[in-house]
Amino acid sequence: MKSYVVGGAVRDELLGLPVQDRDFVVVGATPEEMTERGFKPVGKDFPVFLHPETHEEYALARTERKSERGYKGFTVHAAPDVTLEDDLKRRDLTINAMAKASDGTLIDPFNGRKDLKEGVLRHVSEAFAEDPVRILRVARFAARFGFRIAEDTLALMRRMVDSGEADALVPERVWQEFARGLTARHPERMLEALEHSGLRARLLPELAVWPQKFTGSRPVRYAHLCWALDEAALGALSDRLRTPSEERELALLALRFKGKIPFEKPDQMLQILKTADAFRRPERFAQLLEVARLAQPGFDPALLERALQAAAAVDAGAIARGASAPAAVSALVDRARERAISEALGS
Repeated sequence: MKSYVVGGAVRDELLGLPVQDRDFVVVGATPEEMTERGFKPVGKDFPVFLHPETHEEYALARTERKSERGYKGFTVHAAPDVTLEDDLKRRDLTINAMAKASDGTLIDPFNGRKDLKEGVLRHVSEAFAEDPVRILRVARFAARFGFRIAEDTLALMRRMVDSGEADALVPERVWQEFARGLTARHPERMLEALEHSGLRARLLPELAVWPQKFTGSRPVRYAHLCWALDEAALGALSDRLRTPSEERELALLALRFKGKIPFEKPDQMLQILKTADAFRRPERFAQLLEVARLAQPGFDPALLERALQAAAAVDAGAIARGASAPAAVSALVDRARERAISEALGS
């Protein structure tokens, strides 16, 4: 029985990146032997165990055979006779199909280290085509590392899309990979990869154009990505991706906001602040301004920031206590806030 560090930990170490988690493959063992050594079984689809002390994951070496359509349609074979190379061969990309022995020896049967040095994403074998999620993973790795996709791998991705294999993707997995790519260093590379594979047109038909640079949080990036859409298209895209409410709400708010640019009058500014719920949610309003600054050339958020500061300083409680009729409070507060905005902006 031997164990090896595999996959992302080996890749990231070779790239000089921090290694967050280590996964291990165990060769020559049975599930019974693992439990006898104190490992705790946790795998549902194949034998995975937690180390009794470190709690790191140890999976028995395995092979997979396609048994039905979709990313879950596999029959797994894990047995002592499965070799390390057998296990590595089932992986998606050569840069993820390397292992490291306990003595530090690198096992690299598919030249992953060479592809790392050259910045290439290349599939390990034709078995890549059996799992449509791998198209998204390649796109996500392009976003993370900025690597180019090997031509034969890109051609294989196109065939998967054309054959309908990618139609089996489920929204939860799509969003999981898409969201990780969106927060990577080069999200535009993910979108380019999806475009060249043909998957963008099927999966994200609303996104015919996209920014060439992304910054900020994930909600800001999603809203920036969707800036060119209308509300119907945003709704269709968000429904298909099962986009979380925080991202969806900010994107919708941004679409409604962009139609009001430019704005100059205090009453217009106050209406924007109220519509955006800026008094109760100033952090989200700051995100909205960030989206507009990124997406709208020439937009300067300074005026609205000053308007919010001035309007928020109005003592609505004091106005309410001095009002002769409760029904008049809202209008009185609005007028006071408009005056505060006008004075702050010198208008």
